[in-house]
Amino acid sequence: MSLPPIVHHYFSRPLPYLRTLQLQESIHALQLHQRRSSKPHNDILLLLQHKPVYTGGRRQTESETASERARLTALGADFVLAQRGGELTYHGPGQLVGYPLLDLGRTSPPIGIRDYICRLQRVLSLHLREAHGLTPTESEHTGVFLGEHEKVASIGVQVRHRLTMHGFAMNVTREPRAWFDEIVACGLADVKAASIGGATGKKLDVGVEVPGIVERFGRVMQRQMVPLDVGADELGELVYALEQVPRDGEWTT
Repeated sequence: MSLPPIVHHYFSRPLPYLRTLQLQESIHALQLHQRRSSKPHNDILLLLQHKPVYTGGRRQTESETASERARLTALGADFVLAQRGGELTYHGPGQLVGYPLLDLGRTSPPIGIRDYICRLQRVLSLHLREAHGLTPTESEHTGVFLGEHEKVASIGVQVRHRLTMHGFAMNVTREPRAWFDEIVACGLADVKAASIGGATGKKLDVGVEVPGIVERFGRVMQRQMVPLDVGADELGELVYALEQVPRDGEWTT
């Protein structure tokens, strides 16, 4: 039996991390409820930029990160501990973030977590090669590298009930570099943040990268990609609600 399309949506303005985390949790709960009720449930790829935020992974604790939280929030960024894999990293303008919320149990056999992470790496590597003529470097570490010490994209996922959350972040412009320089990202002391713009010398726009990522995501996952009809059903209503929140300068979190 053929698999249903994956719907996708791009938020055109930077969003606070906690709001999008809440959206992911709501979508996860909806997908799980629909699957348990034997109702059709959509897989979705959310694409966006965040307002400046440093995030830790599930292995880190509030007490361990208290001093870092104080230092980094003083720079003007938010600080959030999340339940994804990986360690401390940064998200913000100039970086394309992808949150695939997929049911890995749709296939037979189900997609394993390691295979899923490899597929995300393949999507990003294909995009760098085909859209920008960049050749990623092989690495023992998770993510995508442009050199032994230059990381252009990070991957950190969470899977519950075979439903995925969190995902990937790819540095498009040079803007994230200064924020990354404040931390040891992903626990790799000898690695610095690279970007597509820095590697190509081009002035790039994050939104322009979206169609290529969507196409390559569908190709690697072997699924048709269709735009989300925002507001049309329960899933669309959840996305619509986040699209309607206050504009820049009016966020409280």
